[in-house]
Amino acid sequence: MSTGAVVTVYGAYGHTGRFLVAELVRRGFTPVLAGRDAAKLEALAAEYPGLDARPASVADPASLDRALDGAAAVINAAGPFADTAGPVIEAALRAGIPYVDVAAEIEANADTFELFAERAREAGAVVVPAMAFYGGLGDLLVTAAMGDWTAADEVHVAYGLDSWHPTAGTRVSGVVSRERRGGRRVRFSGGKLEYRDDAASTGTWVFPEPLGAREVVAEFSMADIVAVPSHVAVPEVRTYMTVEAARDVAGPDTPAPVAVDEDGRSAQSFVVDVLVRSGSAVRGAVARGQDIYAVTAPLAVEAVDRVLTGRTKATGVVSAGRVFDAPDFLRALAPHITVELDGGRDGERRGLANLSVKQ
Repeated sequence: MSTGAVVTVYGAYGHTGRFLVAELVRRGFTPVLAGRDAAKLEALAAEYPGLDARPASVADPASLDRALDGAAAVINAAGPFADTAGPVIEAALRAGIPYVDVAAEIEANADTFELFAERAREAGAVVVPAMAFYGGLGDLLVTAAMGDWTAADEVHVAYGLDSWHPTAGTRVSGVVSRERRGGRRVRFSGGKLEYRDDAASTGTWVFPEPLGAREVVAEFSMADIVAVPSHVAVPEVRTYMTVEAARDVAGPDTPAPVAVDEDGRSAQSFVVDVLVRSGSAVRGAVARGQDIYAVTAPLAVEAVDRVLTGRTKATGVVSAGRVFDAPDFLRALAPHITVELDGGRDGERRGLANLSVKQ
């Protein structure tokens, strides 16, 4: 995209929003700093002389219109997305610009597909929800791993996080999601979202090195269970989380992420291990990187760049794997994320035998 293209970041002063602003500037875009808290916007604007700060509330459509005025696209980084996604998408449609968000909230992403699919398609607009570590990355890995397959029997996405220090936004979004579910858990099974009152199983997943065998919470559902089935014909999408990370994010006293480098990244590391089964054949992919919040920025900004330069395959409400060339997109994420298609593992270790679940 040409240097200086204007992109509004709604929720710019949040933890992920700050990574987004920095990445946009690094890549030659001109961010507009937008959000609900004028004081926080002014403080952020002081760090970026010359950038425009525009307070806007989801309860005030006119303020959102002002925030998007003159922008080529908008990235919504303000949770809870159950509150913000609808109003900001509406504003993007009024402005005639693409919308990208970083929502990990399963129900909010499902709402986006349900409520805006027809309108976005009719308008020729591009609306990409869950363009983040949870949702977007998993969907790209699944799509790339599938290759020429158009359908699958099962998709498995295992998250090997060594820790998960949640941001304030993650905590608030988690509360909203639990309230919407009535305290139940959710999974994608039999071709649909299914809400359950029983506890999730635990088990052991054998991750690629250096993690190896780790205890995981099975059916620790993330945005992948909305993104992947939106374009892949598959009845079962299952996600897993290392027990350490699941305990961290649930713990009320777990501290927020702490920066350890000049880019503001935490020391957290991750391995995402994807397996896709069709009949007796299994394909896979592995991604490795540092800081799940920081890597969301290159994911979302690369998505905006590709939409604005016409490197897309569809319009409407679309997931990352549906709208982008998945292998090419993943290559573009280097050096932020390293990816190995087919997992880089030999055939003897391939298959779902690397998972054992305790009921």
